[in-house]
Amino acid sequence: MREHLAATGTDPADCLYVCGAFHAASRVAEFGVDGADTFEIAPRTATTWQHGLIPSSHAAIEAQFGLAAGSVSIAATVWAKNVRRSGVEPFRLAGQAGTKKKAKAVKAGPSAVDPAVPASDRLSGFLRRPPVLDRLDEAELLGWSVEIVRAARRNGYLASTADAIAVFETSILLAGMRDRAKPTPYDFQDAAVTCIEKDTVPGRRDVRRLVEIMMGGDRIGQVGYDALPPLARDVHDRLAPLGLRLQQRGVQRALLDIAARPDLEKCSDVLWMLRYLMPHGAARPIMGERRLGERPIQESWDLALGTHQRALIELGYEGVSIEQVLEQRLRRTAYGPQATAAVVLEAVEDATLHLRSRRLADELGTRALEVLATERSVDGAPEVLRRVRRLLAYYRTSEPVLPPWIESFVKTGYAHYCTLLPTAFTDEDATVRQVAAMLGFLFSMEGLALSLGCDRTQLELAVAQSHPGEPAKVALLWAAQTQLGSLSRAELRTRCDELLANPLVVPAYPRYLSGFLHALEPAPALADFVVESVSNAFARLPDAVLLPWLPTLITTLRAGGAELAPMLIREAGRIFPARLDALDSWVPPWRVQPDPRAARPARPGGGGRGVPLLAAHPAACDAVAELLGCDDAWEATAQGHGGVALVHAHPGTATALGALLAPP
Repeated sequence: MREHLAATGTDPADCLYVCGAFHAASRVAEFGVDGADTFEIAPRTATTWQHGLIPSSHAAIEAQFGLAAGSVSIAATVWAKNVRRSGVEPFRLAGQAGTKKKAKAVKAGPSAVDPAVPASDRLSGFLRRPPVLDRLDEAELLGWSVEIVRAARRNGYLASTADAIAVFETSILLAGMRDRAKPTPYDFQDAAVTCIEKDTVPGRRDVRRLVEIMMGGDRIGQVGYDALPPLARDVHDRLAPLGLRLQQRGVQRALLDIAARPDLEKCSDVLWMLRYLMPHGAARPIMGERRLGERPIQESWDLALGTHQRALIELGYEGVSIEQVLEQRLRRTAYGPQATAAVVLEAVEDATLHLRSRRLADELGTRALEVLATERSVDGAPEVLRRVRRLLAYYRTSEPVLPPWIESFVKTGYAHYCTLLPTAFTDEDATVRQVAAMLGFLFSMEGLALSLGCDRTQLELAVAQSHPGEPAKVALLWAAQTQLGSLSRAELRTRCDELLANPLVVPAYPRYLSGFLHALEPAPALADFVVESVSNAFARLPDAVLLPWLPTLITTLRAGGAELAPMLIREAGRIFPARLDALDSWVPPWRVQPDPRAARPARPGGGGRGVPLLAAHPAACDAVAELLGCDDAWEATAQGHGGVALVHAHPGTATALGALLAPP
């Protein structure tokens, strides 16, 4: 049609367009006659896939051609009504959705077409006849009025039969004022808004939106299986063992008993990748989860691939398989300008979970190492700690040796967080949770880091150079010093007692407890001390101080360490008595004084029993002596000095050790 208009020079305004050729005279740049770049239809290719075919909708057509909202839906509704009223059978393609098979042939009735007019000239006679003005369709308007009142009541409006009558009469009034033969859906919509909506909207939808829904709403088309891109067809083929109609709209439940049918595990892999790639609701797990190192047993899914067909087709523009698309997105995330170490580690975990690709995981892990080395903030420290721990646990149980990238990551992270630790303690932007995560990384990864060549002195210097001023960070520093051994439990207990004894510090004591609670991340062995600190506060503080102070304590612990509270509760359940009647006679373990008589005295020199085990099996001692370069000969055990002579010469160490190990 564009070529005909260009060849004849006909003005598009003087033409009449029939059979959906409206786009030929529209303002759309790709199709209209006014467009600078006229779209040319390329010759047909050999492929069977119709590239670019996506489900369209009424709203998309209205936006493309600049039509009023709801125009296409209203036109479809009016078309269906007139087809039903006139009994005309519309033409449908073979195999088109909605086509019904005829039960029997219908007898041809008398033709209303003039037999004298040739069949090729029927259109001319139709166009020459003036349009027939139908009278007001009162039944249709009454149905609209009743239906909108019913919909309004369901959405919270106080509408009644009187409102239905008012909508009916107002629609006729508006149509007459606008010089129309009968009310159109736009007249009816304006009348419904005027008569029902009043001044407020009680629900999420106003009356104008209710009329649009009643007139058909926005309908979305659907693309057939043969016209889908290779990726979408591959997804449908791989999910075929589920036995579901995946192209059907709505939510369908899929039950996967992988233990009984191992072949469904591949379907599970596809579903988890679709959950990662597609919008929420397309593939939603109801039962089952995917973790590192675990195999699925049973899963339950809610699938709505037919509803989200457009998103599935758009995945086909990114690659030929969902594995390729997922790998591209993980790389795009890891190499993005806003990528952090935590984000890249998440990509490593996703690559291991969904793709089971060691190659991609190693590549992204190397990228995480590069990003961590360039970071100058500790915002992502909690997430880095959580994901590194998870990956380490997975590789230690599933691989014979750790990947080189994670060893380098631990080594670099140890030095990196040691460098940032003094600054983070004094930085106001760094939270207690972030500093605790840094210490958790340093203490939990210390064994592996030292085996890879790191120096513990670096951590000791970093803690010694830290001088925080915030109470929570001060308590966190004390816990770190206790974990390093530079501060004993007795000294830590004394400092907490001094805090409770100082009336000026008591209002800030909940913040100290928040720091101790976060210290359970790097030093979980302090759980009993945190229970002791809280118990001492409740035991020593009077009600006049404790009652105003208690809400602050609860809100601080809930906001700052909700994930660490279960560890604290378990420790309290272990320390406190389980029965109420035992509480009266119960003595806290931190108040029990050690019995000096329980310490075992040093054995005198003449009463020793010697070292019979060492004398009976000297091979181990010979090997150690050879390793240390000692070539002295064995000596016979003296009768008067049995046992180890060094212990008898310096009994103080053994006495202290015995007192420490003696049960209370």
